[in-house]
Amino acid sequence: MARRIRVTLAATLVLLMTFVGTAAHASSTVEEEPSALAMVGDAVFVRPALLAATVVGSAVYTVSLPFSLIGGNASEAGHTLVVGPSKATFVRCLGCTMSGQKKAPVMPEDND
Repeated sequence: MARRIRVTLAATLVLLMTFVGTAAHASSTVEEEPSALAMVGDAVFVRPALLAATVVGSAVYTVSLPFSLIGGNASEAGHTLVVGPSKATFVRCLGCTMSGQKKAPVMPEDND
């Protein structure tokens, strides 16, 4: 029973670290026009691989956190192992090469 609680708590902590990091970087905009092939390749191959990298990086960061706190580079380790992959997974527009959100088109006002 105690093992199940620890595993659930660790999984919750990893997920929270992943999503907190991506919310902080969602404000940049991207000016790219990806092709349909780039979008399909991104959705089918790249995003699942980046999601796996985010989960593995979060687990590695959690395990290495005591050591990186002692070494004084916990922030750098978190950015490299968690924030970078999660930003590329969840914030980057589909098919884009740079992280950030696509700028919404500006519609002219209809003054009839």
